[in-house]
Amino acid sequence: MEGTIEQAAKASAAQGAAPGNAQRILLLTGRYGTPGVLVLLLIGFSAASPAFLTGQNLLNVLNQSATLAIVAGGLTLPLVAGKFDLSFASVVSLSGILAVGFLERSGLPWFAAMLLALAAAGVIGLVNGLLVAQLRIDPIVATLGTSTMLLGINYAYSNGTPITLKPGPFTDIARASVLGVPAPIILTAVVLGGLWVALNFTLLGHHMQAVGTNQVAARMAGVRVARITVTAFVICGVCAGLAGVLLSARIGSGQVTAGDGYLLNAFAAVFLGASVLRDGDFHILGTLVGVLIVTVTFNGLSLLGAESYVQFLFQGGILVAATALSSTSRRMLLASTRR
Repeated sequence: MEGTIEQAAKASAAQGAAPGNAQRILLLTGRYGTPGVLVLLLIGFSAASPAFLTGQNLLNVLNQSATLAIVAGGLTLPLVAGKFDLSFASVVSLSGILAVGFLERSGLPWFAAMLLALAAAGVIGLVNGLLVAQLRIDPIVATLGTSTMLLGINYAYSNGTPITLKPGPFTDIARASVLGVPAPIILTAVVLGGLWVALNFTLLGHHMQAVGTNQVAARMAGVRVARITVTAFVICGVCAGLAGVLLSARIGSGQVTAGDGYLLNAFAAVFLGASVLRDGDFHILGTLVGVLIVTVTFNGLSLLGAESYVQFLFQGGILVAATALSSTSRRMLLASTRR
């Protein structure tokens, strides 16, 4: 599917006007503005702190990105299908609490505890999908309501206090490494790789994109819109559950508010990534770039000793600047082709 930028360039060529230097610059800016921001961040933090551009710190950045990348990767699918999910942060918290609770309170093996937590997350995604696809409830309202109910379940199960986890095979999930590469990085690569393949090379992925582009046309073309919508929410839920399990293993406890910080960060990453290479389309590669921008910003500012409020201000500014850079270049390119 061609984006607006490519259509504008073709329209210009069809009118007999060779694209000039200004149009080429705008085209490159629209496509690569957000990755350019990431490069500038890497250069700026490297110049400001010698400790930033070291192998160990870059590995730390990737390791710190793992949980957010899995959450944002899962969130990308319902957004591709044209639906919002506001419940995934609560799913992150609940899955972590359940996994730790099954281990410490019920005495289940760590693998069984993890699978049950993932199954619960998948059921929540299924409920979200059915509310949206079958009952036709607005996805924002449906998932906001689900999120609120999950918060109540979190408090009821944990009594509002963290459930502490003893060191063992479960905590090794977040602390182990393979050939010097932390396990969370490997797990994230597998998850994002699978999501990328699913979206780009499977019938399911093509149908999700069709539903997100034009639901009516997709239904007329024979796409089972309700099933695709439910599937997108289930995958989002399972990814949030996996992130919650990984997070609880890393911090050594299940906490009611453990996933709260991922809500805005995941949306920021996905929307930043929508301006990477494509014209406003959500996709996994762009989401990964957005995740790296968010994580690099926090990591670099932490190394510089910046206060927490500075980190949030800077991160918000980067989100606005990167998105504005790409969207402005698109508008200018479209305007230039109409002259």
